Amino acid sequence: MSFLIHCLKKIRLAVLICLHTGLIVNVGYAQTKYPNRTVTIVVSNPPGGGTDAFARYIAQGLTSKLGQAVVVENKAGGNGSIAAEYVARAAPDGYTILLGYTATHGISPALLKQKYDPIKDFEPIGMIAFSPTLLVANSALPIKNTKELIAYIQSKPNTISYASAGNGSAPHFAGELFKLASGTDILHIPYKGASPGVMDTISGTTQLMFPSLYTAYPQVVAGKLKALGIAGQKRSKVMPQLPTLTEQGIPDVNVDQWYALFAPAKTPQAVIKLLNEEMNLILKDPIVEKKIEDQGAEVETGTPEQLKQFVAKEAEYWKGVIAKTKITAN
Repeated sequence: MSFLIHCLKKIRLAVLICLHTGLIVNVGYAQTKYPNRTVTIVVSNPPGGGTDAFARYIAQGLTSKLGQAVVVENKAGGNGSIAAEYVARAAPDGYTILLGYTATHGISPALLKQKYDPIKDFEPIGMIAFSPTLLVANSALPIKNTKELIAYIQSKPNTISYASAGNGSAPHFAGELFKLASGTDILHIPYKGASPGVMDTISGTTQLMFPSLYTAYPQVVAGKLKALGIAGQKRSKVMPQLPTLTEQGIPDVNVDQWYALFAPAKTPQAVIKLLNEEMNLILKDPIVEKKIEDQGAEVETGTPEQLKQFVAKEAEYWKGVIAKTKITAN
């Protein structure tokens, strides 16, 4: 009998151990389920711009879908490199992600010796939107199209200038590519950001600019700037009547600006997959899509693999553009 009691005690102990172990496993699973705390989307621009707005649309949607707060943190400077480097060095757990764009993963790594690699240091999550670059002019210029603009520039040598968001910015590259493609000579005036450049182009201090559509769209609609062409590969759904520069006989001025979400390299693929799926659902919401189009951009969704391939092509493209234009960061 004592032997039987001893065996029953051992069985009971084994059952309790199994139950306890199972409980620990379940608790551990609950503790590691993603997300279980605040997620931060890092933006490389100050609050108020289009890039910041896109991040906030995504953050609001993810907060609702994931059941955890998703917040936006602005780390401006370095043509996007400060924010990109910060995220590249963050823990690969999905709690710190980057809203990257043309500068962070195209221009800056090709132009500067950055402390991050746009491909090796990130896990692509998915594309958010495209915003084409415009050629805009001061509304008082006596021109109606790009052909007339070129003739006007040639009639006033060394007097026409264009504003940019700074040396090495997308508007700077667009201006230099335009000069090469059109055979004109216009003076580059760099500003600390796109907004002051837009304001000076409206006032006539500078005569031209190549801002993103989302930056210039409200001023074009208000008649304060004259839109002459799209410096990109295709027309915009937001302004379908406006031809590309290529259509107007000025090829190779392609400075499309794009926006996408990235996580640090080695972030678990399950987390990447979840964020991609939820973000694509958010972007397909008609209300969100309308908000993005009102900013002068077009929603563009896709898979992480598609974004990975796109970024690799962008990196090579911008190396070629820098070699062609001979632009430096100084």
